[in-house]
Amino acid sequence: MVPVSDLGCNQMQKDILPDSLRKGLEVVFVGTAPGHRSAEEGVYYAHPGNRFWKTLAKLGMTPKAFDASQYRALGALGIGFTDICKTQKGRDHVITEYDRLGLSRKIKRYRPRIVAFTSKKAASVWYERSTKDIAYGRQTDMADGGPIVFVLPSPSGAASGRWQIGPWRELANLLAKRPRLSQTARSPG
Repeated sequence: MVPVSDLGCNQMQKDILPDSLRKGLEVVFVGTAPGHRSAEEGVYYAHPGNRFWKTLAKLGMTPKAFDASQYRALGALGIGFTDICKTQKGRDHVITEYDRLGLSRKIKRYRPRIVAFTSKKAASVWYERSTKDIAYGRQTDMADGGPIVFVLPSPSGAASGRWQIGPWRELANLLAKRPRLSQTARSPG
């Protein structure tokens, strides 16, 4: 079993990659932990082999193609970012500490409409279940007043064998049914 902190974020350790969260977000993407490239560059989904940014643009979740360095600009579009492990970096198999309670507090504080886990591993920590017991797509066991929860196939190039766009499209379709917080938000560059 992987250790999960019941105390919340360890204040002695600095977050490798800062959250991009605020109240009123449409969707918060939750990864397992930053990869080495993301940690090095200080941005989410930084590796060129990662499908994240191309998928958002392809499915119309953003009005244009953004790159990882522009992740903070997506807050104006109602999109936020965090990870369930904030103090380690690397692929899922090397991560040893998770902060489920800290993530829960962030969700309660910022109250996004949708929480989208970008891997089954992150969702399995959240739900305290095996990845085998979690299906991709919209989850049906939503708490009263809580966010809609999606589990998405990892966009990481390292997870290419399990990539499928269907659950991402399901999320995009749900987001398209409701106007964005700022349809006219300007993006840098």
